[in-house]
Amino acid sequence: MKELELYRDYKFAEKVKKLIWRYANVLRSRGLKVIKLMNFCGTHEWTTVHYGLRSLMPEGVELVAGPGCPVCITPSLCVEHAIKLSLEGVTVYTFGDAYRLPATREVAGARSLREARAMGGSVKVVYSFMDAVKDSKTQGGEAVFLAIGFETTAPGYAIPLARGLVPRNLKLLPALRLTPPAARHAILAAVERGLEPVRGIIAPGHVSTVTGAEPWDKLSRELGLPSVISGFEPLDLMLSVAMLLRMLYQKRVGVEIEYRRLVTWKGNTLAKRFISEVFQVSDAAWRGLGVIPDSGLELRGPYTSYDAYREYGLKLPDGKEDMPSGCRCADVIMGLARPVECPLFMKACTPSKPYGPCMVSSEGTCAIWARFGGGGLAKRVAEEVGL
Repeated sequence: MKELELYRDYKFAEKVKKLIWRYANVLRSRGLKVIKLMNFCGTHEWTTVHYGLRSLMPEGVELVAGPGCPVCITPSLCVEHAIKLSLEGVTVYTFGDAYRLPATREVAGARSLREARAMGGSVKVVYSFMDAVKDSKTQGGEAVFLAIGFETTAPGYAIPLARGLVPRNLKLLPALRLTPPAARHAILAAVERGLEPVRGIIAPGHVSTVTGAEPWDKLSRELGLPSVISGFEPLDLMLSVAMLLRMLYQKRVGVEIEYRRLVTWKGNTLAKRFISEVFQVSDAAWRGLGVIPDSGLELRGPYTSYDAYREYGLKLPDGKEDMPSGCRCADVIMGLARPVECPLFMKACTPSKPYGPCMVSSEGTCAIWARFGGGGLAKRVAEEVGL
């Protein structure tokens, strides 16, 4: 508890802010005028915007969003398949944010599972995969779970399957994705476009509780960048920025763990063992980004009997699908554009009526910017206390 209190201490925040500015000034004197850091995780972007952390950064230090929102990057075809199945009488289970996720194309007049349900489709919103397991055992009919998520949620699917808890009438429509390959893709995309390169990665803390720090260290060394695995308090992020700037100052690559209260080097070895038993790594489509090599998880061996793609003869996403016309979510996801640079932002696309995928989830960059603007309560508090 005392440790958490430290992460909410404005005097400590002031010291960290001064450290950030000191390192930034030294790096600027060395000729590094722009220091772009990728805020990979959607929850990190939420913290950054809600607490106004960008307002505390010195000139030249830019925090850009990354593709760390599992709802935003779920291929449209997955949603379209789920809509079609629900209208054909198959019960489709989904999380609340995916319930509102718009597809690129309409299916029988519906662009989301919410619209499908309004048209009589069999759609149920659940809090967890185990809720769907229990309900599908009771109702007994054909059922499918829209299995989205990153490494954080993968054990929630793998463990019930490995332990034989999932009834045969419940299938998975897998849309599970791995985060380091997507970070690589987004960082290299900026270079290919001739834009200011990313200088460091703020890596997701919750993902790393499962994977450990090792995958981010491997990626950092491959790209020649520093990365820091961060927690989710505002001061976690500020400390992570300071640590990245220190690593740049010292010309070091690799990973450091800021979120030491939960993240270890190897991660959760038991959870990883279950994931490896049930799933295998595969190439996978990310919405707006195309197919990224070795970035997905598909069912393996005897567990393929739970694969809805096989059960219903569904086409796999190929990455060729487009975002809705005029939508810049693909650029927003990769940190190449800010939400306000999309012509649809808060016009044709709003939280109450999302047009693009980034406006749906609480981890979607556009939804975050729409709800909290550029600052949030903490920005005003910071100004009042002189930070």
